[in-house]
Amino acid sequence: MNDAEAPAGTGGADQDTAERPHPTLDLDDTVHQRVRLGVLTVAREAESVEFGFLKQELGLTDGNLSRHLKVLEDSGLIAVNKGYAGRRPRTWITLTAQGAQALDRELRALRELVRRLEAAGAAKPAEAPGQPPA
Repeated sequence: MNDAEAPAGTGGADQDTAERPHPTLDLDDTVHQRVRLGVLTVAREAESVEFGFLKQELGLTDGNLSRHLKVLEDSGLIAVNKGYAGRRPRTWITLTAQGAQALDRELRALRELVRRLEAAGAAKPAEAPGQPPA
């Protein structure tokens, strides 16, 4: 039996890849945004991360970071806790279980995208956009 006669899902690797949804469909717009992805990954590395550290680490302004933290908090991906360190007010960010799961899904989708590109790219030379193959 050849690939044309084979039941769906039993063909070669190229056919199998073509039948699966494209990995970019699994990217989450809330998580995938550059700053928010940065916040989630930094928060994943520590039990809790301080606002000032995030601001410095990601090269952001107070207002820019605050807006992204609000989106993540409203989505349930992080928890924001305010308190004091001595007499100075501080804001700490922690990754929620939901945030950890969302980050894991995002990383899986990115890994699959890279895997797919590497598998396809190994067989094809790079071509200029809009140019017919040689």
